[in-house]
Amino acid sequence: MNIRKLEQNEFAPMPLLLLADPSERLVRDYLQRGSCFVAEQENDIVGVYVLLPTRPDTAELVNVAVEEALHGQGIGKKLVTHAVETARKLGFSTIEVGTGSTGVSQLALYQKCGFRMTGIDRDFFVRHYEEEIYENGMRLYDMVRLSQDL
Repeated sequence: MNIRKLEQNEFAPMPLLLLADPSERLVRDYLQRGSCFVAEQENDIVGVYVLLPTRPDTAELVNVAVEEALHGQGIGKKLVTHAVETARKLGFSTIEVGTGSTGVSQLALYQKCGFRMTGIDRDFFVRHYEEEIYENGMRLYDMVRLSQDL
């Protein structure tokens, strides 16, 4: 598997990005402000993430997504690890990530990759999304924020 930065003349893999964030408006916004990286297997894009500068010395990892048929194969962990290393190489001192409070597997993935919980953004998904979002059979309200010093 190869992970690389998406070239400027390439289209972002929108169906894959929308797996992790159902708001096309928000996805397009952070694609313009950040850098998109894709994971490829045999010339097929199977995973994606966006690294977004947010504050001085801080980057946010947004929209980590893997093709659903390939879940559980370690691709997500490779993407997160790549994002951490990329942020470090770019000179950031902190990397942050936010995920839904009902996403148990996502929370475990980020913690396995060295992230620590820093807070909860209550009602984030109510404020920023027009439609209700359900994950693991529960309505999603809150975002859990995690970070890692680089």
